[in-house]
Amino acid sequence: MTVYVDSSRHLIKRGLRQYVLCHLLADDLQELHAMARAIGMKRHYFQPKSTPHYDICLTKRAQAIALGAKVVDRRGLGGMIRRLRDRF
Repeated sequence: MTVYVDSSRHLIKRGLRQYVLCHLLADDLQELHAMARAIGMKRHYFQPKSTPHYDICLTKRAQAIALGAKVVDRRGLGGMIRRLRDRF
């Protein structure tokens, strides 16, 4: 099984702060949560609706890649989302 990070960039504003976020996904929920824990994500950031994932900042993305997450582009992400929706 594999954990993935996408190459998208979403600007989110929370109060006076701005964050650039992307997505952390996996073929398996246990692997997804294990990677999220390894990069310091709290479980309440998990988004189970539609396609199970975490929104992560670019620093966490770099940590996930260093731990073995594979980078997917927009096209790869779309195919992966379709597969995961069929699975979950």
